[in-house]
Amino acid sequence: MSNTNTPPDRLSNDARSKFHDAALLERGVGIRFNGSERTNVEEYCISEGWIRVQAGRSLDRRGMPMTLKLRGTVEAWFQDSETQDATPAD
Repeated sequence: MSNTNTPPDRLSNDARSKFHDAALLERGVGIRFNGSERTNVEEYCISEGWIRVQAGRSLDRRGMPMTLKLRGTVEAWFQDSETQDATPAD
């Protein structure tokens, strides 16, 4: 990845996924979906334009939360870089 302030195209909270990266998740990733900021995103893909969110309290047969795939415009950013940008440079 050339720019360390740009999140990957796809990222997942699920440790079993090949798109999971704990180091990136520790930085905090902000997601804006169709113009509104979301805090309940389990997985996202910017290029394909979708996010996965929990479907209430439902669990699948493995005890993992059931998710819904929502399609739309996805924007992602690192929340730690947001705070660095907000500090005044004197």
